[in-house]
Amino acid sequence: MSVTTASAAAASLAQVVRRHGARSDALIEVLHQVQEIHGYLPPEALREVATLMRLPLSRVYGVASFYHLFRLEPPTDHRCAVCLGTACFVRGAAQLAQRLETRLGVDLDDAAGNGTWALQHVSCLGACGQAPVVVVDGVLLTKLPVDRREELESQLDAAGIPRPPTV
Repeated sequence: MSVTTASAAAASLAQVVRRHGARSDALIEVLHQVQEIHGYLPPEALREVATLMRLPLSRVYGVASFYHLFRLEPPTDHRCAVCLGTACFVRGAAQLAQRLETRLGVDLDDAAGNGTWALQHVSCLGACGQAPVVVVDGVLLTKLPVDRREELESQLDAAGIPRPPTV
């Protein structure tokens, strides 16, 4: 990050904290807005939030690492989220998650993924009647045919999910 960009981000961060009056009960909202600025919560931003809000760094980091909506690593270029909620789970979402891990060459819930793709689980996407569902770069895929391999692969291809390299 350039010096100009870093100073602009620091000014934005200070403005976010000021807007909330540095109240400790606003920590989650402050972290959310900081993540909007950076795309994730870099360590230097967490330190700055702790300083500006007069909170221990351990508390700021504890909140940031507790909630799954916060990212402590830079986001990958592409993200895939598989719903493992009850409706999706009973319709084969666990097998779908395994297929996506193999296909992408990443582990479920490894935020760093493979540098290009990351795969995460979510508890519900609000599309239970269309289970199992996956979100690929913000696009919802529904009623995925987990038990029909060729049709599933075709839908994953159409969504832009790369196939594993052949050996």
